[in-house]
Amino acid sequence: MSEAAAAKSSVARSPVGKSPVAKSPVTKSPVAGPFSMFERMVAWRYLRSRRKETVISVIASISFLGVMLGVATLIVVMAVMNGFRAELLTRILGVNGHLIVQPLDSPLEDYAQVAARINGVAGVKYAIPLIDGQVLAQGNVGGGMGALVRGIRAEDLGKIAIVAQNVKQGTLDGFDSGEGVAIGKRMAENLGLVLGDTITLISPDGDVTPMGTTPRLKGYKVAAIFEVGMSEYDSSIVYMPFSEAQLYFNMDGRAQTIEIYVDNPDNVDALKPLVDAAAQRPIDMVDWRQRNETFFSALQVERNVMFMILTLIVLVAALNIISGLIMLVKDKGHDIAILRTMGASRGAILRIFLMTGAAIGVTGTLAGVLLGVLICTNIESIRQFFSWMTGKVLFNPELYFLSQLPAKMDPRETTYVILMALGLSFLATVFPAWRAARLDPVEALRYE
Repeated sequence: MSEAAAAKSSVARSPVGKSPVAKSPVTKSPVAGPFSMFERMVAWRYLRSRRKETVISVIASISFLGVMLGVATLIVVMAVMNGFRAELLTRILGVNGHLIVQPLDSPLEDYAQVAARINGVAGVKYAIPLIDGQVLAQGNVGGGMGALVRGIRAEDLGKIAIVAQNVKQGTLDGFDSGEGVAIGKRMAENLGLVLGDTITLISPDGDVTPMGTTPRLKGYKVAAIFEVGMSEYDSSIVYMPFSEAQLYFNMDGRAQTIEIYVDNPDNVDALKPLVDAAAQRPIDMVDWRQRNETFFSALQVERNVMFMILTLIVLVAALNIISGLIMLVKDKGHDIAILRTMGASRGAILRIFLMTGAAIGVTGTLAGVLLGVLICTNIESIRQFFSWMTGKVLFNPELYFLSQLPAKMDPRETTYVILMALGLSFLATVFPAWRAARLDPVEALRYE
């Protein structure tokens, strides 16, 4: 036998039946890590519906819509509540002072000097002497309505920007020189008054006669009509020249109060000792929070309660995610068995179903945020559209004080809503995913 044939025979008789060439090292396939492409692919496949999985896909769609609507509703309602509070605060503090100074021992005859000294306090924008009085106002129509007359100097009225910059008819020029008054737009509408008409003011504190005190009645020309956007003020306030108010209310040479406007209304407590020292006389001070404590406390309570109630919408949507995933686990029992026998670990099964449920919560939350922002941006147009459709006035300014529906999104609150929705969505996926991971291949076949 030739050497070549002998070598061939020797190779054929080799116990391993392989070439004597040196073997290359065996390369192991890489193990997929957590949240690998394989796990994401399976999770995405479970989100897509097939004909026999119609019920599961419907539950997943309902869960998505529930999270989206819940998040959008929370964002819109909180934005409207914030806008409502901000607008009311702006208008209330724009018309009224942040700090009210009243004399204690004697009439405020040195009001000009006291106001000048208070104006020099750091943090005070301006101090305005005022005379306030309740009257009955009569016009061309109706039987009359209650009104608050505020005697103010023309230079001081120009400092109240929310009034001076919102004069719709007439002008405040020469306000001190004449006997004209400035009234709100809604008062003019209710009394049938236009620019140049006469408004009759009746005060119960009139002249003292042998027969008793007689009401004082006097007519004033409407020199200006303003609109601050808050119906309570637009329908009740009459601004009168300061000197004329002194004559009308029998306060010759005196002022009733001094209203102080400050740079930072939340820092008003720190200014009280400085204002008291600058007044150089016994005074009593009332700040804006004391005057409106009940009103703003009610708004805060309503805001907190609405947040808790509307959070239940997101919670219900999260429960729908749980029910949908549990049904998905039961339906995919055979698939779980195959994945386990192919080498998928319990952690891989857990992560697959976590991603499946979390995808519903994340996409629903993002869609809800976009929907909420869109509604908040166009809230007034939406209100007008529904008012046009129903033929009714939605958000009546006579009831809600404001003439427009406000919406002010707070980035911090919006972040809280997003984190809360995501947290509930992730928690809702834990139990079904844990249940899927606990199934072994033999037990999983029972669901088939």
